[in-house]
Amino acid sequence: MKRLNVVTLGVRNLDRSKQFFLELFDWKPKDENSDDIAFYDMGGWMVALYPWKLLAEDVTVSSAGRGFRGMTLAHNVATKPEVAEVLERAKSCGAKVIKEAQDVFWGGHSGYFQDLDGYYWEVAWNPFTPVLPDGTLKIY
Repeated sequence: MKRLNVVTLGVRNLDRSKQFFLELFDWKPKDENSDDIAFYDMGGWMVALYPWKLLAEDVTVSSAGRGFRGMTLAHNVATKPEVAEVLERAKSCGAKVIKEAQDVFWGGHSGYFQDLDGYYWEVAWNPFTPVLPDGTLKIY
């Protein structure tokens, strides 16, 4: 396996989640008319939003539970001040800020928010991994 191709997030309200990510990151689904699933092109891989209960059924597990899932998603930004800006924008879109923007032990600056379905997102500025103009990371 050379790369991750799709990250699928189970969401409790697909329309609400699509609106959240449109307002926060300006993400537009590949098929804006789909009422069943939303796919977002991330440049060689995708994020998918799929109804929570249907995703649990597909995996063949219970859809109950909302605790910490042992993973986070990250959105890197090009400058240190953008961390607080994105966290504030996430809050205005309905997210809950969990950890305010702050300098962190590894030399960067980050904070966390919890989205509408309980997923934890890190917003980070990493001076060792710059964000290129197209939004990709320059990995050395």
